[in-house]
Amino acid sequence: MRLPIFSIFVLVFVFFFSFVGTYIYNVDAYSLDVNAILVPPSFEHFLGTDRLGRDLLARLMEGGQISLIIGVGSAFIASFVGLILGSMAGYFKGIVDKSFVITVDLFLTFPTFFLLLALVSYVNASAWVLIVIISITGWMTTARLIRSESFSITSQPYIKILNIANVSKMKILFKYYAPILAPIYFVSFTFGVGGAILAESGLSFLGLGIVAPQMSWGTILSGGKDVVEIAWWVSFFPGLMIFLVTFSLINISNYLQQLTNQKQIQS
Repeated sequence: MRLPIFSIFVLVFVFFFSFVGTYIYNVDAYSLDVNAILVPPSFEHFLGTDRLGRDLLARLMEGGQISLIIGVGSAFIASFVGLILGSMAGYFKGIVDKSFVITVDLFLTFPTFFLLLALVSYVNASAWVLIVIISITGWMTTARLIRSESFSITSQPYIKILNIANVSKMKILFKYYAPILAPIYFVSFTFGVGGAILAESGLSFLGLGIVAPQMSWGTILSGGKDVVEIAWWVSFFPGLMIFLVTFSLINISNYLQQLTNQKQIQS
């Protein structure tokens, strides 16, 4: 089981590219140039320009900030909500667990992406709105995994002894449940980041995501779909960035999952 060094390097590079690159590459991502419309990659414009003459490299850096903020923010919130609700359902059981199951089943009744479309259609999308909406539709899988593991922890003799001794329930959850559930949380988080970036990109591609003048990799990709036959670079490079991030996160998630499984077998 090898550490996915390449995937970690790709993620570090993408974050550096998006959040530091704008200070190094001093080109305005919003500047229009009627004399440089759909210019292919060259020494003047390293990744070419779009159909309004805007530099694509600068736009990828600017858009990457929004995409990564949405991905990390919504994955963090969704995984945290799943951790809290799942551990509470597995620990308290009874009416808490029944309410949890009903809520999860209600959310899972609707396909996630269609639920996203339904929620976004009623609000003006922004980065923070999309973080909340994607979080609302993405916490169920993590919560179910956490609930299953919490049931296993609750059945342990030392947890029963702590309950008999009237130890604070919050202390039990944070001191004894949290360390055991942490690996599941981190696996779900890494999966969630990739899923959130793909969800935002899908919404933006359909015109329901980030609203101009803000941009994300999804909006840049969407802007290139009408000229893909004559200007392949407009869609290719944002699509490549989305692929690299999601592929790297999947590799890291698989590594964390194998590491967790190995520790469980050894214990």
